[in-house]
Amino acid sequence: MYALVDCNNFYVSCERVFQPALEGRPGVVLSNNDGCLISRSDEAKALGLKMGAPYHQVRPFLREHEVWVRSSNYALYGDMSRRVVEILGLFTPEVEVYSIDEAFLNLAGLRYTVPDLTAYATRIRSTVLQYVGIPTCVGVAPTKTLAKLANRLARRTRCGVLVLETPAQRQAALAATPIGDVWGIGRRYAPKLQECNVRTAADLAALPESWVRRRLGGVVGVRLWQELQGQPCLEFENPEWDEDGQLVSAAAARHTITHSRSFGQPQQEQAVLQQALAAFVARAAEKLRRQGGAAHLLTVLLGTRQPGETSTSRTHTAVLSLPEATEDTAELIRAALRGLQKLWQPGVAYYRAGVLLSGLEPADQPQLRLFGSTPEQLARCRQLMAALDALNQRFGRQTVRYAVAGQKTPSWSGRAAFKSAQYTTSWQQLWTVR
Repeated sequence: MYALVDCNNFYVSCERVFQPALEGRPGVVLSNNDGCLISRSDEAKALGLKMGAPYHQVRPFLREHEVWVRSSNYALYGDMSRRVVEILGLFTPEVEVYSIDEAFLNLAGLRYTVPDLTAYATRIRSTVLQYVGIPTCVGVAPTKTLAKLANRLARRTRCGVLVLETPAQRQAALAATPIGDVWGIGRRYAPKLQECNVRTAADLAALPESWVRRRLGGVVGVRLWQELQGQPCLEFENPEWDEDGQLVSAAAARHTITHSRSFGQPQQEQAVLQQALAAFVARAAEKLRRQGGAAHLLTVLLGTRQPGETSTSRTHTAVLSLPEATEDTAELIRAALRGLQKLWQPGVAYYRAGVLLSGLEPADQPQLRLFGSTPEQLARCRQLMAALDALNQRFGRQTVRYAVAGQKTPSWSGRAAFKSAQYTTSWQQLWTVR
């Protein structure tokens, strides 16, 4: 059996843990640069506020209905996510982090020690709420796909828990789930299945395997079909931590690594763009080293907007091929600045920048050049990067950084007019109890 634990309105819930006065009031959390709504309280959903709505468009509505607003605080959310996962680890040794607010628990080894799964799931939910302060819903089922489905249905229950243990329970849940809500169907296949009169998960599970294999992507579709019938087909994975303290799936090493941001104000000065790109490269290089990789290609991205009533965005790119694959932040910064030199134009306002690392290979299996770095030089470079990462991990991000990246709080930072304190990750902003 698998359990899926999903944190309710996670970003909103994190804000409420340290600001209890926000409980029971409609509230929203904004995306990077205070762009759009990415988390809504139940009260805000009841007002009709939509996910992804641009903040500047709904701002009068928010004021009219006294909806509280917070800017994204990913350091806080990542740390709260880590705390939730630590609590989940008390209930089973196998926890797979699916996203920052969701995690699968493998309950297979507890079949003899936990006779009542509903009581156990309720205990998981109450313990997370008591120890971390985050409300959750828990779905339990024989497969990960059914657990995801059970979790969605658990949100409609008063207790926030749903266990699909018997065939009758599973059949009822499948019949109550529209085909578009099945994990793995998506926007592409849902309309096609509906045209074939497959409107619920139960309709899909009742189809013959040959039909599913032909119409639903071959082997992948058959695995989904088998999961709906209670046959586990998806492997269990180990958790991985993102560089922002966020939890991500560890299915496989990434084929590309990207770090980009929108600026709070459009930037024209080349020196400011150099600082931003150097900071982005440093963050991307940390991700690269975390997965044990080295990059052959670096792409610099600069975004502009055309003025006018219907402003259109344009992304300008420069691709640089590195002499040899590297994870050295300094080498990657030098390449990024060469790319900026190719793209930058005086007088042009840039509203976004970023870097993309690709052509990845294992760092411990480099393809050396005849006149390139020696193994001894590569070893010294890796020691330096390991020391850099260790210092920043211990004393805080950007404590040790390259001078070209500028100040720790740069002028190009995005807007965050409503950001709350980093209550759990900064000594200067710890929660004060009076």
